[in-house]
Amino acid sequence: MKFEELGLTSPILRAIDSEGYSEPTPIQVAVIPKFLEGRDIVGVAQTGTGKTAAFVLPILERLVKKLKRNDSKCFPVLILVPTRELAMQIVDKVRVYGSIIRPKAVLVVGGAKPGPQIKALKDGADIVVATPGRLLDHVTSKVARLDLTSTVILDEADQMLDLGFMPSIKKIISKISKDKQAILLSATMPKAVRALADEFLRNPEEINVAPSTRPIELIDQRVFIVKKEAKLKFILDIFNNHTVYRSIIFVRTKVGANKLASRLKNSGIEVDAIHGDKSQSQRTRTLKNFRLGKLNILIATDIAARGIDVDDISHIINYDMPNEAEIYIHRIGRTARAGKSGIAISLCDVSEKRKLKAIEKLIGYSLYGKILNESEDLILGDSKPNSNKQINHSEDRINNRKDNAYIKKTSSAKKFAKKAKRRFADKHSGEESSSRPSFAKRGERSFGDKPKGKYEERRPRRDSEEKSARPSFAKRGERSFGDKPKGKYEERRPRRDGEEKSARPSFAKRGERKNNQQSRPSKKPYKKNDSSSGRNKSTSKPSINLDSAYNGSKL
Repeated sequence: MKFEELGLTSPILRAIDSEGYSEPTPIQVAVIPKFLEGRDIVGVAQTGTGKTAAFVLPILERLVKKLKRNDSKCFPVLILVPTRELAMQIVDKVRVYGSIIRPKAVLVVGGAKPGPQIKALKDGADIVVATPGRLLDHVTSKVARLDLTSTVILDEADQMLDLGFMPSIKKIISKISKDKQAILLSATMPKAVRALADEFLRNPEEINVAPSTRPIELIDQRVFIVKKEAKLKFILDIFNNHTVYRSIIFVRTKVGANKLASRLKNSGIEVDAIHGDKSQSQRTRTLKNFRLGKLNILIATDIAARGIDVDDISHIINYDMPNEAEIYIHRIGRTARAGKSGIAISLCDVSEKRKLKAIEKLIGYSLYGKILNESEDLILGDSKPNSNKQINHSEDRINNRKDNAYIKKTSSAKKFAKKAKRRFADKHSGEESSSRPSFAKRGERSFGDKPKGKYEERRPRRDSEEKSARPSFAKRGERSFGDKPKGKYEERRPRRDGEEKSARPSFAKRGERKNNQQSRPSKKPYKKNDSSSGRNKSTSKPSINLDSAYNGSKL
């Protein structure tokens, strides 16, 4: 089928011819006619199959026939995307395919100054490509209006839900007219995306061009089972032993992207990283250098995976296995575009085998990982013709086990233990059976025997020895219940016959007296002399007789 048969007019067809496209892709053949009819659409297609052109071309076709001028702060078409890179990519496609009709497309994304965006929206626009967060800020501040928007497109809807944009999307769609036309496009269709389509779309036309979990057949997928600390060494082997025209290395975290970039730079390989912590100018400059060929190796996180639309990517390297199996589809979809082939290499750590199994279950066939030791070199070699064959459960199980590289081999220690157990059983087969039951652990006794305690293994009591007053269940040093525990003062010698009984009761402490007896004063008081003055309180000194003759001598 040709583009002329899809109902597109000459201005659009001339722009398509200038780009060198002659035949539409299956997703474009299915979506464009339904779009022009005004139907709501739910489209599922692989990454890199032309989904962007599938909704951009009919939008431009409607703008050709538009006669009314846009109102202030209003726009008829809204395209919501998860990342800034994807938004810039769509704006570029709008300008390429609309080079003749020259529509006004405004980019509204976070990480950039809001002033130029507000100025561009003041006189209205034909198409607004936005991320949900920044657009909601403009709508809240009343610099953008959604009441006259008639067409809403959610591109990469599954990733927008993963990034937590669901509340913002609901607020945006609630401000748009109910008579809108809604198109939802995604590479996968999880349950959350299906629920979103059922809530906001009216009797949508479902288009599933190819199974969303089946990667493009032109991608040669290789998996290597390696140790985590050896991944950097194998990355260097890929670039030193092979010709890599243009490559993207995917990691899980931003910190991991920066660390890997610095290590590769120290090894003499020119790379750059792109992730959410980079400023908008840095991300734009890095992508521009990558598109122009000034930079051949790019390190990216999963958020930036769907916003990179660069042709002629020869190698995709999964340095970290993705947390979700669907992300693997988006990663490797960056290569093998426009009918070209590509290679996807995954370095899987032993702890990431579960993620690899989930990917194999999703795509429906085994990836046949190869185990590499740190001393070996990573050599890709020729592609395996049957490496991506579909699993056939009716085949002989023995052949499947031979081909499967993930059979868990029994460790040598377990084998040795089994052999030793057999030898021990053969050696003692003729001896009498032990009193210990077979299920009891070594050193344990049977149920009839009482386990020996610490003090029960002592020698038996002789006949001359008397039995202790301490019962068997009492601890050493304790007395029986009939004996009164000894106090501190009750262990003193007994009273003799000549000694009188103390006036202190038994319960009183030493030095205390009876309650009815008065306590003695600690010191004897001085008696006052009535004949002497108050000053002379003591009678120890003799008094002076003033009547006697006194000659002034000393007394």
